[in-house]
Amino acid sequence: MPQATPNAAPATAALEWPPLVRGRLIKRYKRFLADVELDDGRAITAHCPNSGSMTGCKTPGQPVFLSQNDNPKRKLKFTWHMIEMPTSLVGINTQVPNRLVTRSITAGCIDALQGYEKITAEVTVNTHSRLDLKLTGPEKPDCYVEIKNCTLVEEGVALFPDAPTARGRKHLQELIRLKAAGHRAVIFFLVQRTDARAFAPAVHIDPEYGRGLWEAADAGVEILVYDVIIDPHTITLNKPLPYDPA
Repeated sequence: MPQATPNAAPATAALEWPPLVRGRLIKRYKRFLADVELDDGRAITAHCPNSGSMTGCKTPGQPVFLSQNDNPKRKLKFTWHMIEMPTSLVGINTQVPNRLVTRSITAGCIDALQGYEKITAEVTVNTHSRLDLKLTGPEKPDCYVEIKNCTLVEEGVALFPDAPTARGRKHLQELIRLKAAGHRAVIFFLVQRTDARAFAPAVHIDPEYGRGLWEAADAGVEILVYDVIIDPHTITLNKPLPYDPA
């Protein structure tokens, strides 16, 4: 059964979007490209900072929000950040979760990750693998955190992954190994939308990842899930979501 939801984190850790312009999605293609018709009628190609399948958040015709950078060295002047789906704005930029979670830890917004003095990003844990964060502090075991961007919601349940992910399964195995070695190990799912009431692994998409998440939880890897408050100005860490790793 889903675990009880802890008290909500104070909504004090926010990232501001750059100035955004609105348009409508024509299509997303080749992973990193999106054709958009801006509200002023211009047709442009934008950078899509998301290499995943983006299931459920790439519907043609939906409103999208983009930033503009006129640096002449940039091939694409526009970057896609959000799409407006019928039940929520959805943040699609995969660079946001690490930045928002790091800021939230620093601000003390995540109860389970308080009391650490130093945050190190992109930590090498063996010759072939890195994890997103390492937290260190006095009289505490080192804490390794892997952050996942979650954008797929079905019937009110946030789901990860949205496509089979061998890399994601590898990260789970690394966290299990680190936990067995005496460290804290955490997998953190950031749901970049507001319409989820719970979280579960997407076993219908990647059953091996679902089994891996269950094994990780059984081995003592901590699973944290938070959603956000998102609008065209800011994105803010909001509250924990209940989850069922089975």
